[in-house]
Amino acid sequence: MAFSRSTLAAAALMLSAASTVAEPAKPDVQKMITPAVIEEMRQWIDTEIVQVSVGAQNAAKSDLAQEKIDELDKMWRAEQEAADKPLIAATLSNPLSVYLARMQGRSLGLYAEIFIMDQNGLNVGQSSVTSDFWQGDEDKFQKTYDVADDALFIDEPEWDDEAKIWRNQVSFTLTDAAKTKIGAVTVEINLTELQRRQSPAT
Repeated sequence: MAFSRSTLAAAALMLSAASTVAEPAKPDVQKMITPAVIEEMRQWIDTEIVQVSVGAQNAAKSDLAQEKIDELDKMWRAEQEAADKPLIAATLSNPLSVYLARMQGRSLGLYAEIFIMDQNGLNVGQSSVTSDFWQGDEDKFQKTYDVADDALFIDEPEWDDEAKIWRNQVSFTLTDAAKTKIGAVTVEINLTELQRRQSPAT
């Protein structure tokens, strides 16, 4: 049985439409990112391994010039396309990164990415490879560490068309045991999963 070109084209269009997931309404992050959600994150972020790791990097890089910071960031970006990745490998294999990867796994899909920065805005540990190594020129650092020891920044949600989920970054200043600011953390939340968990039907 033969089909006309118009029939085949119509069928292809229907299949394409059926496989496309429409972008749902933009979540209201101000309502979703509740004090309880933040407190849950703080419980595993305000820990000794985080404070010790960030403190050690601050001590090692306390007088780092901006030129050197830019050099490290450039190196990180270049390594993403290279076979040899010494800086990326060293960062992802350190104890803090291993801990953050474990926390991401334990969230069962709630946390899409976690990374922690030092006082310069450089990554100390991360659950996966970030696009850059220096965050000091971005809101996640400038609206937290640069503001106050208790600063919190909730970014705008973004639709991930590949994963078909809404994502959102929550960042806040990190402090040591003496409540002195030492760095910042960014947790990327799967808002679609959070919305599911917060739904009365679940």
